[in-house]
Amino acid sequence: MISRRNLAFVLALALLPVPAIASDAEKPGLVSVTGEGTAHLVPDMAVISLTVMRQEKTARAALDANNSAMAQVLASMKADGIESRDLQTSGFSINPQYFYPKNDGTKPVQPTITGYTVSNTLTVRIRDLDSLGSILDKSVTLGVNQGGQIIFTNDDPSAAISEARVAAVKDAVAKATTLVGAAGVSLGRITQMSEQHSRPQPMPIVRAEMMRQAADASVPVAEGENQYRVNVNVSFEINQ
Repeated sequence: MISRRNLAFVLALALLPVPAIASDAEKPGLVSVTGEGTAHLVPDMAVISLTVMRQEKTARAALDANNSAMAQVLASMKADGIESRDLQTSGFSINPQYFYPKNDGTKPVQPTITGYTVSNTLTVRIRDLDSLGSILDKSVTLGVNQGGQIIFTNDDPSAAISEARVAAVKDAVAKATTLVGAAGVSLGRITQMSEQHSRPQPMPIVRAEMMRQAADASVPVAEGENQYRVNVNVSFEINQ
């Protein structure tokens, strides 16, 4: 049995105002846009990959021939001022070469090993771009016979990326402002923001066969400009 005092307390609680629960209709609307910003920077460094491939009857002979050629390439790089920290072996393989005789269908025919190939790939960071053409030429002369890729990049692109980032945010705000203005409302607070940025992409370098034709002159190279791109995804509340 509830006493008069407890009954009065329960009634008092019942008379207290109940906080309103916001319905979906009362939640602010959202607008989401993607802003893009770019910045350009003259490259100050190149990253190249150079491969020495040798083929011989035995794996030992192929390895010895490859080691001799790559040792000369490394020595030449260092003589040209490339530091050890900018020279890195990025690939190495030994593969048998097979001969597949014709099969007349009367019995299984097994392939035979006719030789071996050894490939050794060197990744080089070149900080003096003026020497890039001559380094490519000399590398081919010393034994590089497969070309990889070249990336013109920057040792420290942080300033350019920051510039592109600011431009991307401004672009996102401008787009969102245009959208809500056309709808007769205004932007509210930012609810979410994320970004993605891209760096310069690799470019094919001149193939070894083409570089051999330029043995008497440095390989012509043009570094151009690097473009750093930033995309930002931004969501705003809508004031209406």
